[in-house]
Amino acid sequence: MRIAIAGAAGRMGRMLLTEVHETEGAEIAGGLERPGTDGLGQDLGKLIGIDPVGVSLSDDPDAVFANADVVIDFTVPAATVANLDHARRHGTAMVIGTTGMTPADDAKVDDAARAITVMQAGNMSLGVNLLVQVTAQVAAALGIDWDVEVTEMHHRWKVDAPSGTALMLGKAAATGRRQDHDAVAVGGRHGITGERRTGEIGYSALRGGNVVGEHSVVFASDNERVVLNHVANDRRIFAAGAVRAALWCANRPAGRYDMIDVLGLRGT
Repeated sequence: MRIAIAGAAGRMGRMLLTEVHETEGAEIAGGLERPGTDGLGQDLGKLIGIDPVGVSLSDDPDAVFANADVVIDFTVPAATVANLDHARRHGTAMVIGTTGMTPADDAKVDDAARAITVMQAGNMSLGVNLLVQVTAQVAAALGIDWDVEVTEMHHRWKVDAPSGTALMLGKAAATGRRQDHDAVAVGGRHGITGERRTGEIGYSALRGGNVVGEHSVVFASDNERVVLNHVANDRRIFAAGAVRAALWCANRPAGRYDMIDVLGLRGT
């Protein structure tokens, strides 16, 4: 499968290029960057320290999308939304790992998914997606009287909070308790907040160092706590999951999918 990477010159983009190169059945088909980015025109193999692959870093999205079966995008919301238009124009599938998407952005993903295959997830790791499933099950079993708090820590360079993974976990808890997530989500408590309301799902974000990603879901009652935890030690788990998702997209009908579909966990 011909796989291109949006944001190919960045840290995650280079890791994705490496993962594509090392994955059987996958071929580096392109790398997209913003105009003015250092290295435009450079062979993507040289960019990641391997022999030339005959494909150069480009700032022409139409050329990149036209040459790819699927584009993996871990960029920023504005760029991802713009890339959806190019994907529709060329019938190219997209794997989206971009976080910080707004409801308006999500609506554009839904619209694009009527025409192309879109796999989107706030986290591509197997462990996290298993944790999402477990979170929903635990929330359903414990019920509304248990307080739910989601905590996360990431490296100092992360620009959005709470993380996409934290939101996946909080939404899973809401689903398990049959709640409207947006109506009960609380983030960034500060000052005199008053007592915690029954049914709230709270979020806390920490930033520092080079932390890849740590997430916890805390279920607390008056007399006990249940804590579900995931620690990512290497960013490559996200790249591996994204490439696995890209291969999974082959010959899938248009629609919006997530890692639960890719891993065959739907309904488990």
